[in-house]
Amino acid sequence: MFKQPLQNLLAISAILLSTAWASPTTAEVNGWLNWRGPLQTGESLEKGLPDTIELNGENHLWTKDLKGRGEPLIVSSDGEERVYAWGYRGEGPDLREYLVCLDPVSGETIWEEGFNDFLSDNVYDRYTIGSPGVDPETGNVYLLTTPGIFACFTPKGELLWQHSFMEEYGRLTFPNGRTGCPVIDGDLVIVRGITSNWGSDGPARDRFYAFNKVSGELVWTSTPGVGPHDSSFSTPIFGWENGRRVFYCGTGCGNIVCVNVKTGDPVWRYQFSRGGVNSTVAPDGQGNIIAIHGKENIDSTETGRMISLKTGAEPKEGESGPVVIDQSYENWRAPLMMFTSSPCIHDGKIYQTVHTGELVCVDSKSGKILWQEKLSADQIHASPIYADGKIYVGFPQGDFYILRPGETGAETLCHLKLEGACLGAPSIWNGRIYVFTTDHLYCFGSAKGGNLPQPPSEKPAPEPGPAAQLQIVPSEVLMRPGETVSFDIDSLDSKGFFVDDVDSAEWSKFIPPTAKVKVKMDAEFNDSGELVAGEDATISAGAYMAKSGDLKGTIRGRVLPELPIKEDFESFEIDVPDPNGEGKFAFPPLPWIGARFKWDIREMDGNKVLSKTLDNVLFQRAITFIGHPDESNYTVQADVMTDGNRRMKSNVGVINQRYFIALIGNAQQIEVSSNHNRLKVGVPFKWDAKKWYTLKTRVDVAPDGSGVVRAKAWPKGEDEPEGWNIEVPHKHAHAQGAPGLFGFALQSRFKVFVDNVVVTPNE
Repeated sequence: MFKQPLQNLLAISAILLSTAWASPTTAEVNGWLNWRGPLQTGESLEKGLPDTIELNGENHLWTKDLKGRGEPLIVSSDGEERVYAWGYRGEGPDLREYLVCLDPVSGETIWEEGFNDFLSDNVYDRYTIGSPGVDPETGNVYLLTTPGIFACFTPKGELLWQHSFMEEYGRLTFPNGRTGCPVIDGDLVIVRGITSNWGSDGPARDRFYAFNKVSGELVWTSTPGVGPHDSSFSTPIFGWENGRRVFYCGTGCGNIVCVNVKTGDPVWRYQFSRGGVNSTVAPDGQGNIIAIHGKENIDSTETGRMISLKTGAEPKEGESGPVVIDQSYENWRAPLMMFTSSPCIHDGKIYQTVHTGELVCVDSKSGKILWQEKLSADQIHASPIYADGKIYVGFPQGDFYILRPGETGAETLCHLKLEGACLGAPSIWNGRIYVFTTDHLYCFGSAKGGNLPQPPSEKPAPEPGPAAQLQIVPSEVLMRPGETVSFDIDSLDSKGFFVDDVDSAEWSKFIPPTAKVKVKMDAEFNDSGELVAGEDATISAGAYMAKSGDLKGTIRGRVLPELPIKEDFESFEIDVPDPNGEGKFAFPPLPWIGARFKWDIREMDGNKVLSKTLDNVLFQRAITFIGHPDESNYTVQADVMTDGNRRMKSNVGVINQRYFIALIGNAQQIEVSSNHNRLKVGVPFKWDAKKWYTLKTRVDVAPDGSGVVRAKAWPKGEDEPEGWNIEVPHKHAHAQGAPGLFGFALQSRFKVFVDNVVVTPNE
């Protein structure tokens, strides 16, 4: 079976390395594999944990100089135990996120992998707000970084595969930095984020993506909600509903959603809030889920609410989901407010910290508030963990508590002041308690370890019914001319369970009836069922339908060119009427990521140019990728112009290897940036509105990983200057990244324009 060269190599490596870890001679992987714990409720099953801990005391095992805002994970397998911590170090342009593997007793580093921030909106060092995920079968570790690198590592730290979510799927970033946690179920690893991709996935929505956990191939994409008002890092929680394997999760559009794990099909949703639901929901063990939010309610002006929600809503026969359920599915509601901290549940009691710093105990059956204990001035992200009859919880002022809950209140057993803010839940495994702060990672407990609990048993999957649909993997492909991709086709029953392998299918090009741009991908299926992009394949995008008997399935894909890339927009037909009556336009190239609604192509002075749209202030900024995420060592050149006047202009530029290079209108600068808090350098450059300029940039990376970003600009038509206007060194330079375009029409007042885009290998 022939695949894209890199994809093929990674898939083979992943299978060999993962099989070695999960061989019959290897002990079962156990541990604190997800930040919500083995029951997905924020509860540990361990006994004999300490009632008190003391800095530099007997049960203070170690402190690691690693900053973090999430939760470490702990893995036991084959007599070895490892801690996986996602933290950050450094200042300014040298700040990096790190996935670190530690010895649990000594805290010594076994291996680590560093990641840069790039092109993100993150501010105030809001990094690592989330945690890794660990596969209980292979022990592989999965991580989604703040700017959206989704990577899979073996327990030895070997990279199996990775995706750049921003450059491949149009993932958006936000100043809050909330990222979340990959979750694993069966053969799938699932992550989520707000994306603005291409085609039908062009509109920004909170989406879930499921990948084959070994090969890294995309299995499905799900859009269960509506237009989001916020981002969300709520973690999917798995369960069973009406014979389906499902997950429940909060979304940035204010919904609680139920999604079929096997297929990504939305089952139902409940509009819970006007803003995003960031807290992770929790199962109460009685077929309900507990949820809380901290935004405005949809049925009142009050802020925040906790509810118990019934599950089990079902789409009607022959109809697709999601079913939109109403308030009749609520068992009860309580007037509690919390934006990001999640509830933990034990023995019919819900323990929740709220925004004013109280720990609240709620009866899970009635919703009655049983007691409240004031512990801090406020609370942000940190969630309580229940273990051994005690509650372990941190607060943003560095306060860490161990409490013993009772019928009428909670007894404080220990109150510790840690350095830095506690923004994540503690993690508990093998007699040890791990606490991240924005200064350190702390470990307390027993060096000898504790009594390891057995993991909860998994419910076996039901016997599948008759085949009802096809699932094709990968479900989305990105190809270069000359490449070939093969597919695995399975038949599934009506609820998504595997029935059989499908050896062959009839393929045809497919244009969805809702497509605004009705085009086809420049690639063909051969007799072996492989998709082939010819050596002369052009930039294109489209979908294909596979048929096997009465069963159908679809995939979609893009072809992007090898370097050099040249686009002058002259081949586009300007024939789409502007809904605002402003003449006609053409849609931007369909395969470009993040172009829809943000750019169009217009006639200007006898030429066709790319024009920044102004009709939606939410799209005042455009970050658009026009090439492969793994491109490197190239030069980008384009002609750019801003509308405006002497006092007000917009910003326009290009993206080169994960750096913005832009002309800044109001500041009269040429600027290099990646994240404005990490790397932002500008030098004076006088430029006028309504005048074209040529912008040119290249990135050079040295063998030691350092690099220099160079850029120059000059009036279009004049001779290119000899030197560079700006040269910016970067110690940890971005080694690769998709070329792209950048436009920022501040408050959607003045358009910017781009023409004659050329991307060439560095000379």
